[in-house]
Amino acid sequence: MKEFRQQLKELGMTQSISRKENCHDNAPIESHFSFLKRECLNRYKIKNIKQLRHLVNDYTDWYNNERISLNKNGLTPVEYRNQAIAA
Repeated sequence: MKEFRQQLKELGMTQSISRKENCHDNAPIESHFSFLKRECLNRYKIKNIKQLRHLVNDYTDWYNNERISLNKNGLTPVEYRNQAIAA
């Protein structure tokens, strides 16, 4: 774990999970990764890191700006956030 934290530090990143083994901290990102794998990555044979980055970037853009969600009243995440900010 120390090695992982050191790698994050070298990349200028901060670990987002506040406490060890706290599922409530982890649930939102685990859910997102599940969607990413199920809706995108499992459909391709990924050949290299460049292709992986491209797929993840395209999926993230689609997920945030085009993919509607029934639990967000049929809005995309960006539309839902903008609606919440305006209220």
